[in-house]
Amino acid sequence: MTHPIVPARVYLRAFAALLVLTAATVAVAAFDLGGGRLHILNAVMAISIALAKATLVILYFMHVRYSSRLTWVFVGTGVFWLLILIALTMSDMLTRHWLPASPPWGLG
Repeated sequence: MTHPIVPARVYLRAFAALLVLTAATVAVAAFDLGGGRLHILNAVMAISIALAKATLVILYFMHVRYSSRLTWVFVGTGVFWLLILIALTMSDMLTRHWLPASPPWGLG
């Protein structure tokens, strides 16, 4: 199997984009974008930036962009599995308040 020769400027551009996205992560963490208990807008921004960084790493530094379709299938399967894990975790976290808290020992 032959692999394409990727110019160094591609890696440098991807690295520069990762540096910019890291600076954006720090900037988002420094500001309170949403009021309230959950700070949902901060979380949405942080996850969006993290997804962009993960995509850059997967495509360029793991050479998936230049790989066969079978590699793309395995990457897609991994992303699908991650989405299942996130959905199950969120379903647990969002339904925890449905059960009443048990009283401390000795008071019930």
